[in-house]
Amino acid sequence: MSTLLEIKSSVLRQVQVCPSFRRKTEPEPESTSADPPEPEMGAWKPGDGMEFFAHMRLILKKEEGRQGLPCPEVLLRSGSPAPAEPVDPNRGLRALTQEEVEMLYEEALYTVLHRAGTMGPDQVDDEEILLGYLQQVFGTSPEEHTEAIKHVKKAKAPTYTLKVSVMRAKNLLAKDPNGFSDPYCMLGILPASGTPREQSRQKEQRFTFRKGSKHSSPLPAKCIRVTEVKSSTLNPVWKEHFLFEIEDVNTDQLHLDIWDHDDDVSLAEACRKLNEVIGLKGMSRYFKQIVKSARANGTAGPTDDHTDDFLGCLNIPVREVPVAGADRWFKLEPRSSASRVQGDCHLVLKLITTQRDTVMSQRGRSGFLSYLLLLSRILQFEHQAEESNSSSWHGEFSGPGSTILCLHGAQSNLSPLQLAVLHWQVSSRHHQTCTLDYGYLLGLLEDMQAHWEEAASLPQEQEESLADSFSAFSEYGLQLLCQLRDYFPATNSTAVYHLELLLKCLDKLQLFQPSFEICPFETELNMDIAAALKRGNREWYNRLLNTKSPREQSGPQRLPGLVELADIIYEDLQACYGIYASLFHGILKVDFFTLTFRQLERLLAEEAWVLTEELNPKMTLQVASGLFELYLTLADTQRFWSCIPGRDGRSLALAGIHTPFLPAVKIWLQVLRDQVKWRLQGAVDVDTMEPVDASSKHSSSAATASLCFSHIQELWVRLAWPDPAQAQGLGTQLSQDMCGAALFYTELLRKKVDTQPGAVGEAVSEPLCVVLNNVELVRRASGQALRGLAWPEGVGGVEATLPRPLLSCTHALEEDLQHEAHTVTAHLTSKMVADIRKYVQHISLSPDSIQNDEAVAPLMKYLDEKLALLNASLVKENLGRVLEALWELLLQAILQALGGNSDVSADFYGRFHFTLEALVSFFHAEGQGLPLESLKDGSYKRLEEELRLHKCSTRECIEHFYLDKLKQRSLEQNQFGRLSVRCYYEAAEQRLAVEVLHAADLLPLDTNGLSDPFVIVELGPPHLFPLVRSQRTQVKARTLHPIYDELFHFSVSAEACRRRGACVLFTVMDHDWLSTNDFAGEAALGLSGVSGISRSQMGGGMRAGQPITLHLRQPRAQVRSALRMLEGRTNKEAQEFVKKLKELEKCMEADP
Repeated sequence: MSTLLEIKSSVLRQVQVCPSFRRKTEPEPESTSADPPEPEMGAWKPGDGMEFFAHMRLILKKEEGRQGLPCPEVLLRSGSPAPAEPVDPNRGLRALTQEEVEMLYEEALYTVLHRAGTMGPDQVDDEEILLGYLQQVFGTSPEEHTEAIKHVKKAKAPTYTLKVSVMRAKNLLAKDPNGFSDPYCMLGILPASGTPREQSRQKEQRFTFRKGSKHSSPLPAKCIRVTEVKSSTLNPVWKEHFLFEIEDVNTDQLHLDIWDHDDDVSLAEACRKLNEVIGLKGMSRYFKQIVKSARANGTAGPTDDHTDDFLGCLNIPVREVPVAGADRWFKLEPRSSASRVQGDCHLVLKLITTQRDTVMSQRGRSGFLSYLLLLSRILQFEHQAEESNSSSWHGEFSGPGSTILCLHGAQSNLSPLQLAVLHWQVSSRHHQTCTLDYGYLLGLLEDMQAHWEEAASLPQEQEESLADSFSAFSEYGLQLLCQLRDYFPATNSTAVYHLELLLKCLDKLQLFQPSFEICPFETELNMDIAAALKRGNREWYNRLLNTKSPREQSGPQRLPGLVELADIIYEDLQACYGIYASLFHGILKVDFFTLTFRQLERLLAEEAWVLTEELNPKMTLQVASGLFELYLTLADTQRFWSCIPGRDGRSLALAGIHTPFLPAVKIWLQVLRDQVKWRLQGAVDVDTMEPVDASSKHSSSAATASLCFSHIQELWVRLAWPDPAQAQGLGTQLSQDMCGAALFYTELLRKKVDTQPGAVGEAVSEPLCVVLNNVELVRRASGQALRGLAWPEGVGGVEATLPRPLLSCTHALEEDLQHEAHTVTAHLTSKMVADIRKYVQHISLSPDSIQNDEAVAPLMKYLDEKLALLNASLVKENLGRVLEALWELLLQAILQALGGNSDVSADFYGRFHFTLEALVSFFHAEGQGLPLESLKDGSYKRLEEELRLHKCSTRECIEHFYLDKLKQRSLEQNQFGRLSVRCYYEAAEQRLAVEVLHAADLLPLDTNGLSDPFVIVELGPPHLFPLVRSQRTQVKARTLHPIYDELFHFSVSAEACRRRGACVLFTVMDHDWLSTNDFAGEAALGLSGVSGISRSQMGGGMRAGQPITLHLRQPRAQVRSALRMLEGRTNKEAQEFVKKLKELEKCMEADP
């Protein structure tokens, strides 16, 4: 390998000329102050570069999470419980006094003891359980509890009232001829005294407000109400509401009839006057009038055509009304077995109380207020029972708790809207003292919204109370949003879900704003949210700044903290875009990301400008390193904004921030240049020149070099210097440094392999194979890295668009590393030259008695063994280089063997022809090896031609000489000029006519820039035309475009003209009077295609054939090889032919 050290590549020579490729040891006199000084060794000292590149990898690792826009699935990394939210006991409902607690306790006991109606399947009907539950809720002793119950039992029972809402009916019978009915309802309460009497008098009939018997007594009823008549419908809608006082909730029942109105003056009008009747006697007389105007079961005589028809009835015991009320369809019933009815009626029933004998009722406390206090007490009790996981409590009350609340709400006649409002007020207030689940709160708002749309507005006092709860909750929510990152971290999926629900709650509050007569918000809630977010951003930034980079410290002390702060802000902006932005925009239509990005990047830019102004005058290596890392994050921040779709077009505060960082970047790149060399030196020093593992064929130092180049290229992409002129200077410097590092590495490899002793007799050197693989890996890695260094005007990655300095550097390095690879390849194969010559000599000395494959077998076995080793040791590209080198060695060895043997048998050349074909098949390897085009080019053509000619007779060689002339094509058609001729065969005279017409663009061979050309016309090969002599035209003086128009006849047979290789040869010469004539060019025309030879001549006696333009040329290598073959033959025919040609060659110029 000592010869390798003497080779200097073109890039190394360029390094010696171009100072930018080398580290300047002294500053140039003409250097300007703008160039950074050589960095003093501060942060990064000479060594193996490992610490420097470990730090670089940390910088690049940041970039891994900054590719493109962030993905929520990547940001949400934790499903742990969300951080605890701040609670304040003072934000809850007002604490009750002892007297108020006792009053509330009495109210709850009174509700339980005077419960009425049917309990639902999830409710508790056991009085002892309900009373015991209240004892626990209020924390009373058994004695106090017993005394309170006795006191409540002595109180007067409340008055019960049944609230009935007749909503609609469907699928009624059609009683009118038009296929419809005109339905209306009559309803009232049947007291306990009337029910058994009616059942005993007529068991088959159910009670109805109209009786068929004219002797019947007045119908017992406490109160009768009637709805409006709905004309021409079978599906009437009434939505009318009635109140009925109940004497006995256990025995009274609600009765409802539906009639088809047919009378001008019917039950409907009569019943409208019912409320005008005073006293029971008056009511009895009035019911007699009703009986007279009705007919049983809708049957009427000829004089009673206007009676109403029965459509169905309902009988509902009051005791069966559910505690929570009933809102359902009831199936209509017939009043007797003979009645035919159909359809359903939709009723809403609710049993309420009035005149409650409790202290709260006596003092005028509304049921709304008492329910609010009771709900608050029960909610606190139930939530404390779930303290282990209180923040996820969904408001699931126990059976006794929900039963008591249902009883009190129903008895207090609270509407669904009022109940929803009360649950929201109590729960939202309680949430601020002890966190509840936001999904539960959102459900309360949705429930309230649904009832709000259906019901009328609330009383003013209740609406004001609700508005206060909205204001308190929104104030609490804004407080949380101000500390968004603390309570809803973007990495915690649970917290983010809580944030989503909180935002939905705030959005629901906005929906109620237009419905309030008293607006709970002074400004738009969206504006308050945006202001809270801005305030939170500023407070968060100030906390970070004071923690990471306090302004009281000096600039160098603040720099590392500011780098960390910039990284934290970038991660926060990613979270804002990937997590928070979609929530705020999708729910509240607040552009949280733009708001946050603009605010934080402005604050960060202001801090960076101030710090760089302070640090630039006292730049050190440590400061430059910190500023470089800070700039990378700032550049990433700007790129992040540019990737946002639909961003606003206003410029950023970070625009132009690169300017003060330029000196630091230049110093850092100089440090990078030195650290790369130290890293490569250290890597080669510890390299064992063995493959790193079974799957890799390069050593550890090549992997290190490749990684270094990759890191440099990635760092340049991250740098993305925006100023084109400055980027060109930085990129040019970096590319030159990278080229120098790649060549420095190959020099280290050469020195390393030279110091290692090779094994004696080793034909394939393992270290050389590793070196060759290393060079190839570095070639690809450095080339890819260089192409990635394109600056702004060369973005695209395609070689044609690379900036010119970078393109030149890339080509120069590619040329040098390719040359290096071929040099190592030559050194690797040089150890096989002796063996190859030995085996080729074995083939040439093998007797004719053995078969060709036996003679070639030792060579093929040797090649197979060595190439198996090479294939295992080399990568594909290097294996191809070695195969090409071995192929050339084999061809040269065979040519040398052929040249050393003369006057041998044809079998000798046939054996080598067999060898050549076997080697072609071996090296091609069915498409897995070298391509056939590469194998059958260059030396192969020469060898194949010689083998082919050696197997031919003398006359066949001469024919090949002329055939090769016919196959020749001028590489440059106008280089030697053109000759126009006409050729045809005159069959009658049995002669060939050759007409030389003119020539053009001949070579100027005289000193005057012209020539004196003439043309020699001859037929060949000579053995086909032995009696034909050559002829020539006249000399045309001083011209490059001579006109001849001369006709020559050759008496030859047509059969001879059709023979293989038969042609007419035109040789253009320059006539010289004082010296030998000069060769100007030649051209050959095959006779087999001449008119009269290829077909019978038409129109005998006339000249035939079109003019032909022939391009002149000089004899090529194939023609010369046939001539050399004939020179080696001793027979007379060959010697005479060679002698004749040599006489002509004396007039020709040497082949260029």
